[in-house]
Amino acid sequence: QVQLVESGGGLVQAGGSPRPSCAASGRHFSSYTMGWFRLAPGKERQFVIGVSGNGNIFQSDSVKGRFTISRDNAKNTVYLQMNSLQPEDTAVYYCAANLRPPTAEARLYDYWGQGTQVTVSS
Repeated sequence: QVQLVESGGGLVQAGGSPRPSCAASGRHFSSYTMGWFRLAPGKERQFVIGVSGNGNIFQSDSVKGRFTISRDNAKNTVYLQMNSLQPEDTAVYYCAANLRPPTAEARLYDYWGQGTQVTVSS
């Protein structure tokens, strides 16, 4: 069982660079594929970016070149570095985990955090 807790969202001006984090409890964190998803009002949940247990990064085209992800296995934490934010990036950002190979399919993630709101003002 894994519990995930996101933090580090908030109100950010366009062009800003927040760095939300996701702290995981439980064992074998380094074995988990970790992903970030977002849910914006009136839209479907969208995969953002993920990192496999061995550090391979996979991401959606919508954030390529602007967002990156990193993990600190010693701290059981994954970070989402967001750069050049735009108002359309406003959403609740969720951290998720699974023990499967890297995937952008939300249905294949077994554990989810409660989400952190990121609001980008123009």
